Amino acid sequence: MIEEDAYRKAFDSRLARRILGYVVPYWKAVAATVLLLLVTTVSQNLFPVILSFAINRALVARAPIALREHNLWLAIWAFLAVRLIGFGAQYGQTYLIAWLGQRILFDLRGEIFSKIQRMHLGFFDRTPVGRLLTRVTSDVQAINQFVTGGLVGLLSDAFLLLGVLSFMLILDWKLSLVIFTLIPPLLWLTILMQRKMRAAYRTMRLRLSRVNAALNENLSGVRTTQLFHQEARQSTRFDRLNKELRDAHVEIIHWIAVFYPLVGFLGEAAVALLVWYGGGQVVQHTLSIGLLVAFTQYTSSMFRPLQDLADKFNLFQGAMASAERVFTLLDTPEEVQDREGALPVTHFRGDITFENVWLAYTPRGVEPREEEWVLRGISFHIQPGEKVALVGATGAGKTSVISLIARFYDPQKGRVLIDGRDVRDYRQRELRRAIGIVLQDPFLFSGTIEYNLSLGDPSLDLERIREVAEFVGAAEFIEKLPLGYQTPLHERGGGLSTGQKQLLALTRAILHNPDILLILDEATSNIDSETEVQIQEALWRVTEGRTSVIIAHRLSTIRGVDRILVFRKGQLVEEGTHEALLAQGGYYSKLYALQYAE
Repeated sequence: MIEEDAYRKAFDSRLARRILGYVVPYWKAVAATVLLLLVTTVSQNLFPVILSFAINRALVARAPIALREHNLWLAIWAFLAVRLIGFGAQYGQTYLIAWLGQRILFDLRGEIFSKIQRMHLGFFDRTPVGRLLTRVTSDVQAINQFVTGGLVGLLSDAFLLLGVLSFMLILDWKLSLVIFTLIPPLLWLTILMQRKMRAAYRTMRLRLSRVNAALNENLSGVRTTQLFHQEARQSTRFDRLNKELRDAHVEIIHWIAVFYPLVGFLGEAAVALLVWYGGGQVVQHTLSIGLLVAFTQYTSSMFRPLQDLADKFNLFQGAMASAERVFTLLDTPEEVQDREGALPVTHFRGDITFENVWLAYTPRGVEPREEEWVLRGISFHIQPGEKVALVGATGAGKTSVISLIARFYDPQKGRVLIDGRDVRDYRQRELRRAIGIVLQDPFLFSGTIEYNLSLGDPSLDLERIREVAEFVGAAEFIEKLPLGYQTPLHERGGGLSTGQKQLLALTRAILHNPDILLILDEATSNIDSETEVQIQEALWRVTEGRTSVIIAHRLSTIRGVDRILVFRKGQLVEEGTHEALLAQGGYYSKLYALQYAE
């Protein structure tokens, strides 16, 4: 179901059942809420009865003054007692509804976050981050409102309406039938307005999504906008979208301005009809004044829940759209999963083999087109402890090799083996724990430098962190910072140079001591020459005795590796040492000559 279709359906029983599945674990709270709703309903409907008693038995009764005073005090104390009980029930009901909503929010957010954490990298290549954030925030909140404000609110209104109708029929069924004559036109008006307002709300939400998309795009691309002097054009485009959103809101206001006064008019018409018919009975002494006053109270209470129906329907509609998106995410297949009986990783020797591996970044079940293959029949073998470099032009497939070793993706054809076993036979978490990876653009979290290096692992004390940082060469710049290892970092390491971020990322990879495998993905491509020398010296130390796969743009930095694998358009075209490849005068030699000439 696409987003626009989701807004068209006001209520989907299938989605509602799934939402209620998150309510079931808290059935005791739900039962208590329903019980409190009943108490609240009864207490609210007792007020007109007490008021009728006070008028008939104390204010207009022809009885001794003492008896009238007694009845008046009896009504007052009954009113206070009922009010106190109603207050307690209302408080408990409100608290339990909020408590239930927060538990559902907590469970849904946790399930969505866990699901996102389990998804393979291809999912994030195809799904914008902003869309995922919307699922965890506003969509989950809409589902919460569906439960707390929608279902519970509808239940509360239903109880109130049934209570009012029951009390009216018990007190005087003839007078009740007079009022009921106005219910059919009220329901017809409510259904008509609900349809109009549903269409208006749907239009508003769609236009709001367009405004948000345009705003996000312009904020992300503000540098390009200013560079090409497109401020006026972008402002004109945004003004058009903003005007459409404003008009949609005005349309909603129009229908609200029509609906609520009309319902109010029908309510007042019901009271007028009641006064006309009931007043005549009072004059004829066939109806008491107190009962007439009580019926005016019930009439006002009867129209209030009917008036709220339109809001409930609009709430349901938004919740159905959000639920559709949330459950679509939760139902998305996890393309990279542990096999049944996956093996633990206790120790790796570091033997890596690619057997006729084909890879394309297409969803599972979709046959790749010829131009979509990123790796085409790749086969090679890396001995334990061997240092191997991957080189080639951008898009040649080097990073894809790294991703397959760490099992961020699974190949469509062929196998990737570590120590003679398919990587799909190992548990994902333990497999990746044995692999240290330093990316070209290292990610740093908001927090201190110490936290970014240890990632919250309590077994890594500050002394160990200092030791590894000194070994890598990062300690020099860290200790010059005002707070040293306790220096807080901004989002994504803002304020640090690219070289400093690379040093921290390298320190973090070594600090967590991958068992036997260290993978470095273009870690030195954006670093100045002095820092590069510093990192290279650390690299040769930490890769000693470890199977190491290195990707580097600068071919001069990989002269000391044991073997170089040369990739071109997804194929392995050459392999050998630096000197042997230069002597062949092939593709690697051309790459080296081109870079050296530059």
